[in-house]
Amino acid sequence: MLIARVFYFTIFAALAFLLPFLSLYYQKELGLTGSQIGFLTGVAPIISLVGASVWGAVADATRKHKAILLIAIAGVWFSVLAIFKAPGFLLLTAAVLFYAFLSSPVLPIIDNSVMTLLGDERDRYGIIRVWGSVGWGVSAIFAGQLIQRLGLHWAFYGFLLLYGMLFFIALRFPIPQVSIASKFWQGIRQLSTNIRWIIFLLVALVEGLSLAIFLNFLFLHLSDMGASRTMMSLSLTFATFSEIPVFLTGHKLLRRWTPVQLLAVSVALSAVRAFLYAGMTAPWQVLPISLLHGPTFAVMWTAGVAYATSAAPKGLGTTALGVFSGTTFGLGAALGAMSGGWLYQHAGGTAPFVWAGVAAILAVIPFVWVHRRTIFRQMA
Repeated sequence: MLIARVFYFTIFAALAFLLPFLSLYYQKELGLTGSQIGFLTGVAPIISLVGASVWGAVADATRKHKAILLIAIAGVWFSVLAIFKAPGFLLLTAAVLFYAFLSSPVLPIIDNSVMTLLGDERDRYGIIRVWGSVGWGVSAIFAGQLIQRLGLHWAFYGFLLLYGMLFFIALRFPIPQVSIASKFWQGIRQLSTNIRWIIFLLVALVEGLSLAIFLNFLFLHLSDMGASRTMMSLSLTFATFSEIPVFLTGHKLLRRWTPVQLLAVSVALSAVRAFLYAGMTAPWQVLPISLLHGPTFAVMWTAGVAYATSAAPKGLGTTALGVFSGTTFGLGAALGAMSGGWLYQHAGGTAPFVWAGVAAILAVIPFVWVHRRTIFRQMA
């Protein structure tokens, strides 16, 4: 598991350099409007939804997981370089679309490989995945300092350096091969007709919407409030380090509660987090609020990976994780980015967060009602 820990650390360290500062780069360096930012941050997850599902199915059907992983990582590197160098909005959009499509299979392939390698100890996934949180948190500290002193271009320099290292780490990553228990399309049909799986995905989609608003518009809101880039990076560090205790105790959480229960708690806390962001009166308040990132994102991800791998027919783990990732950070993120961009431009900096909170409440109430007997009986 050492190589898995190094992989998670490196990929999330790279993402911490780029993703939180991308909307700010679009606004400050390229002069894009709120609607244009919403379009770019919204169209990318839609492509990710398609890409994660397609790549996952192709990987499981062809058993070429390692080759697809390496192609995807190399493609992401060149796509981000293209985003950095794009001379106009149309070419920028094309580069963003390529990035979204090529990045979508990377984590599903790695997550499924780790879960397969863990075997009967799958509930210990969080102990491995936590190194991604450490990588993001450590990187965010340095990213904020560099960007504050040297400019937003360093978001790209840091990403390209770390993602280049990731390719060589991936070369040594052991990806197990699992034979498909039945015909591939029979397994797909079995997964797509699982009603409980579909309901789980719909609620995860709404949390993806909320998380996309937090990721894409928090720094814009903080910038409007006069926050420094250092304060922004500190909020990332607080948020990321709050994931660590969740991932470290994920196996205990899954032994005590079901993935359905954990998702319900996560979505409810997302609503609380959203309304607290909307009610901020000073930039420093983002720090304690960001500590809710662990009980929201990390709990949701722990529950989702566990549920996806258990719901998937044998040999279709990457497919199920691709669908889960694509739904949450694809369609959900797209809805959040596009609606958030429109609200930011027409209703002000707090409006996206109010919408995120309302959406989370509208999702969690019927979800808890549908599962009320199971949830409350097992909590008793």
